[in-house]
Amino acid sequence: MSEAYVLINCALGKEESIIEELANISGISQIHGTFGAYDIITKVEGTDTTDMREIITEKIRKIKDVRSTLALIVISEQDQ
Repeated sequence: MSEAYVLINCALGKEESIIEELANISGISQIHGTFGAYDIITKVEGTDTTDMREIITEKIRKIKDVRSTLALIVISEQDQ
């Protein structure tokens, strides 16, 4: 299993509608609104890196009013 945290920057005032869309994407296990440089953080889980790439690039990044993302892929060998 591969995991990533994706930080999302949204158009002003569009956080709630983006969170609703994210909740319908298979592979996203957590969604949190945040204060700071990014508006939303999600935890994405996939079977492998190809699956992760599809979720992030084909689903999350194509949501209307998503301005930018930063994907942090988890290194499972360094988990504690």
